[in-house]
Amino acid sequence: MKIYVVGGAVRDALLGLPVKDRDFVVVGATPEEMLARGFRPVGKDFPVFLHPDTQEEYALARTERKTAPGYRGFVFHAASDVTLEQDLIRRDLTINAIARADDGTLVDPFGGQQDLQARVFRHVSAAFSEDPVRVLRIARFAARFTDFSVAPETNALMQQMVAAGEVDALVPERVWQELSRGLMEAHPSRMFEVLRNCGALARILPELDVLWGVPQPAEYHPEIDTGVHAMMVIDTAAKENFALPVRFAALMHDLGKGVTPTAEWPAHHGHEALGVKLVEQVCQRLKVPGEVRDLALMTTREHGNIGRALALKASTLVTLFGRCDAFRKPQRFIAMVEATECDYRGRTGYEERAFSQRAYLEATLAAAQSVNAGVIAGMFSQQPQRIPEAIYAARISAVDVLVQAQRAAANQVDDINKSAEKPQNKTIE
Repeated sequence: MKIYVVGGAVRDALLGLPVKDRDFVVVGATPEEMLARGFRPVGKDFPVFLHPDTQEEYALARTERKTAPGYRGFVFHAASDVTLEQDLIRRDLTINAIARADDGTLVDPFGGQQDLQARVFRHVSAAFSEDPVRVLRIARFAARFTDFSVAPETNALMQQMVAAGEVDALVPERVWQELSRGLMEAHPSRMFEVLRNCGALARILPELDVLWGVPQPAEYHPEIDTGVHAMMVIDTAAKENFALPVRFAALMHDLGKGVTPTAEWPAHHGHEALGVKLVEQVCQRLKVPGEVRDLALMTTREHGNIGRALALKASTLVTLFGRCDAFRKPQRFIAMVEATECDYRGRTGYEERAFSQRAYLEATLAAAQSVNAGVIAGMFSQQPQRIPEAIYAARISAVDVLVQAQRAAANQVDDINKSAEKPQNKTIE
């Protein structure tokens, strides 16, 4: 019996990256031998065992045979006569098909080390095409390993898989799992770039795929293309290290621009309402978790109002807070503002600009929250029907103090700018 470390642990060590989890393959053993050594079985589809001390996973070397469409359509064979190379040839990429023995010796039958040096994602064998999850995995790897590229022959194979309908057989939970992990990588836009290049994005997220080629007003969006903007927005969210709900909301916020009538291009009036329906559609299809879904829906509906916050009346702001349930869930409201900040800064030339709406909305929300609803309710105990109206009015008054201060400051800046633009009369002596 021989034991090897395989997969990502070997790859990351060779790249000089931290190794988080180790996977082991056991060659020349039977399930009975593993049990005799104290290993605990956990695998359902094929023999996987937990080490009695470290609880790390040890899988018997295996072969696979495709029996049905999708990533579940396999029959596995694990036996003591299965060789290490037979196990490795079924893996996805050459860089993940390197094994390390106990003495540190590397077993690399498919040139994984060479592809690591060349920064290339290359499939090990034609067996790659039998598992559509691998299309998503390569896309996710591209978001993590930002200086790697997909080998042309591997991209061609992925295109064939899409054309054959393999990607259509993916279950929603697995698609969401891979997409959500890719969104949390350093450069999420690269995941969608890979999916677009092989045609998979049109099958997985057609609502997003249609955004490329859709124009926006150049005075607000120097990058013009809505798809390009969407990628800049999600990369901004990653750069700021925002949480998954914020990143997903940033990705979804402009879906409505893909279905606005061409007569509205490039203005896209009403795209927020149209986008809400599309986000609901995506979330239902992919079974997106409720917390993530709710923030994406709210951001899609309200990001225009958040962007205009400095120009809104106090009553409009208080109504916005109520509509967004900001008094009960202020952190979710701020998360929406974060997603909108990514929308603002995810534009050519805007990357380092300040988004003053964030501090302003935090302050105005705090002012509205400072109103003691209990005290007001006590004042109208004999007229309970007037309590909501009285609380609303008190919140408006509290917020209006900040609104007037902000407008005064804005007017002062305008006066300074106008004064600077006037020609100066100089006396000639």
